Amino acid sequence: MNALEEISNMMNDADKKAFIQYLSKKNKRKDTGNIELFNSLKTDDIKFNKKILEDKKTTDAYHALRKRLYDNMINFMANRSFENDSSEENTILRFIVVSRLFFEHKLIKTAFKCLAKAEDIALSIEHFSLLNEIYLTQIQFAHFNLSEPIEKIIEKFKANKKQLEYEEQLNLGYAILRRELAAIYHEGRIVDFQALIKNTIETHGISLKQGLTFKSLYQILFIANEYASINNNYSLIQPFVVKSYRFISKKTDLTDRHLYYHIYILYFIANFYFRNGQFTKSLNYLELMFTELQKQSGKYYQRFCLRYYLLLAFNENYLGNPQKAIEIAEKSLSSNKKADPNDSNDIRLMLIVFYIQQNAGRNAVKEMAKLNHTDSWYEKKMGMDWTIKKHVVEILLHTQQENIELALSRIKSFKRRYRKYLLTVNEERVIQYLLFVEQYVMKPEIIQTQKFQNAIEDFIITAQNGPKDILIMSFLSWLLAKVRRKTIYETTLNLLTTYFPAN
Repeated sequence: MNALEEISNMMNDADKKAFIQYLSKKNKRKDTGNIELFNSLKTDDIKFNKKILEDKKTTDAYHALRKRLYDNMINFMANRSFENDSSEENTILRFIVVSRLFFEHKLIKTAFKCLAKAEDIALSIEHFSLLNEIYLTQIQFAHFNLSEPIEKIIEKFKANKKQLEYEEQLNLGYAILRRELAAIYHEGRIVDFQALIKNTIETHGISLKQGLTFKSLYQILFIANEYASINNNYSLIQPFVVKSYRFISKKTDLTDRHLYYHIYILYFIANFYFRNGQFTKSLNYLELMFTELQKQSGKYYQRFCLRYYLLLAFNENYLGNPQKAIEIAEKSLSSNKKADPNDSNDIRLMLIVFYIQQNAGRNAVKEMAKLNHTDSWYEKKMGMDWTIKKHVVEILLHTQQENIELALSRIKSFKRRYRKYLLTVNEERVIQYLLFVEQYVMKPEIIQTQKFQNAIEDFIITAQNGPKDILIMSFLSWLLAKVRRKTIYETTLNLLTTYFPAN
């Protein structure tokens, strides 16, 4: 798909009709060809390209036409977005622009009223960069309002400037860390992320003692959540979670800008409690999250609903309600077919794990077949960690279905592709885990030997003494179920009590 088609696909029918009118007004000649080229995008008319080439005689003329259409589409979408944008930020910008117009025409009282309205909205959404523009404009035209002490405006400007500078530093640090996280997840880059966080915080003067905003709290929690995920240890971020709860519990009447971050923060907190085996607390925050998803006519529902259902199904499954969890996962996939592929892939992989736990092999195989992209594709789109989990789940599924050759083939390709990476990131336990699985696949009777059983029991005890993560516990349960000759799900629930004894 080329750039013209991508922008065209963003447009709805009203946008396309308005764009054709926009081109008609701009065209000074009838043989411009831009409207015909745009219409060909809607119908995928491959004959049009040939016709244009014949009419224009040279490919240069055709590509020049495409370039002009591309530029017009960008200009139109920029203007259209600004016209249709009813967000608080756009409202503030409009007030600032019109206030300057009023100042030029000596409508002083009206101009200051516009700035006052803009300031009220900007304060409510903690938009420090726009507040900076508002205060600069008030200072610039302060000579028109001698009744208002200029010192008061300057004081507000300086106080806001500090907040703005802190936000800028946090944005820089956040951008650096997100970039490194992308390299870790999608390129398998080896980074001491703990040292990187420490260095970034020191370099950019980021302090958690600074006054929090919804945006800054979201950024901090995002990095903390990813850090915990990389280390498979969610207890590391408990201080952030406690502070987050204290912050959001005091907030009411959230604006549109706040609502987006608020939903994300509730998701992060719910995920933290789930990964630590505190399912009731996780469900409490999911309930709060669902309430927020209904606000503003469900504006953010589609954006976040699959993440909500992912955690909801996970919690129900480990609370002892497996069928309810499966129903939630199945329904969420069937009802949201146009959702973000990343979120859909997360739920599908989770559903496969549920099917394996319930010995519903056929259903698991059916869902696994839908994850049919290459390893490289998943590494790029979903990340190394997710792709490795997918491989392990697929190996367990083939083993459970007694597809011996397929299981051994997947184990071999897995070791060839990921062994070096896993050793580099100190995840030898994944390699050891698959070694046990491989031995079992090659010689199923080995599971009855005391030596093999003791080796697995010792491996699980060692894992329990290390960083605790419920998803890792789920993989351990599959292996332990073979040793104890119990169902996978029964073993999973039993292991929970020893894996998270405090809960």
